[in-house]
Amino acid sequence: MADYYSEMAPEILDMAKICRENSVIDQALYSKYDVKRGLRDVSGKGVLTGLTEVSEITSYTIVDHDMIPCEGKLYFQGIDIEELTSGFFKEDRFGFEETAYLLIFGELPNKEQAKTFKELLANYRNVLPTSFVRDIILKAPSQDMMNTLARSVLTLYSYDDSADDTSVENVLRQCLQLIALFPMLAVYGYQAYSHYQGGNSLFIHQPVEEYSTAENILHMLRPDSKFTKLEAKILDVALIIHAEHGGGNNSTFTTHVVTSSGTDTYSVVAASLGSLKGPKHGGANIKVVRMFEDMKEKVKDWTSEEEVRQYLSDLLNKKAFDKQGLIYGMGHAVYSISDPRANIFKGLVRDLAEEKGRMEEFYLYAMVERLAPEVIAQERNIYKGVSANVDFYSGFVYSMLDIPVELYTPIFAIARIAGWSAHRIEELINEGKIIRPAYKAVAKHKHYVPMDERE
Repeated sequence: MADYYSEMAPEILDMAKICRENSVIDQALYSKYDVKRGLRDVSGKGVLTGLTEVSEITSYTIVDHDMIPCEGKLYFQGIDIEELTSGFFKEDRFGFEETAYLLIFGELPNKEQAKTFKELLANYRNVLPTSFVRDIILKAPSQDMMNTLARSVLTLYSYDDSADDTSVENVLRQCLQLIALFPMLAVYGYQAYSHYQGGNSLFIHQPVEEYSTAENILHMLRPDSKFTKLEAKILDVALIIHAEHGGGNNSTFTTHVVTSSGTDTYSVVAASLGSLKGPKHGGANIKVVRMFEDMKEKVKDWTSEEEVRQYLSDLLNKKAFDKQGLIYGMGHAVYSISDPRANIFKGLVRDLAEEKGRMEEFYLYAMVERLAPEVIAQERNIYKGVSANVDFYSGFVYSMLDIPVELYTPIFAIARIAGWSAHRIEELINEGKIIRPAYKAVAKHKHYVPMDERE
């Protein structure tokens, strides 16, 4: 069956050639008609398509009508994310659940609200239908956990008697259930893949009611279910900083677009998962890890600035790694001087590297973070701010937590379902129009040609 779907028939190759020949649009037309490709203007700034209170990104200030880059800031419902994570650490507790509450309800919960919310999520972890893991996840394991997640989400529609009810109350219930279930769906999907395609032992650990989301992920993933408090706290921070990033990122915009059509929650979330799966969106940290693996093989002395600088130059000149001319993990579409999420990670990576005995690698990462902006400025003649983004350190963190590469993007999804939920509910409450941007037709008009007269 797999061969049938993947086999490339000669007819397909011929048809693909016709597609290429007849689908090319003159690039000059995009400028002629002032098309905002990627919904961005010529400066790279996103086109304003909506309003939101869920989160805010700032990366510049306006001085005398000029955009002046500044230290990046990210706010969840008006609260600085750096202040938020710092507060959780100071009070020595896990914060992802409270962050999800903040994003959806617009305010931090008090003690009683936090207790009720966490208990509700714990209860929802037990609503996975009987035999769902066996019949849906184990019977057709996929090599891609994002596909497993999407398939599982769409299948849950069949188990929901109120699947198409788009009232705020029902959508909230669906969203909270998905927030609770995502860790199980992702980890169980990986365990099935690891067993059936990797030949490893199959472990299906039930979630622990009193555990946080981060603790349950490590508990369900590891054969012995053991983890340190530092490991769980750092994974918790990873979930917090990935939970939301403005309404304009590709997957969240997908949430708004599909929600605006009036469809069900499961279809919306599956569409957002499909967007996040893309390597231009959620898979960037995998590229960073693989780039460093190649670097560690090619650079003989990891402490040599000269060797590291040369490797970075080779990357930009398409001579190293995947020859795409990119230093992965450096630069961001919005941030220039700094990515606040990367700043948060910086303070934690060293502690974890010390616990794991991987300080040599940490120093290599730190050197690349320091040298890359200089090399980019020299090789590309770009002197605007270029800094490490959240993907620069996240892959390294996940590798130190022994999280398999196959789960890197699903971890992102486990976090971002909180933001998607907040945006879906916000779109429904504000009853926006169906989102329908314009595409200008540029094909020449042609007459119908009878079959016998066609070449």
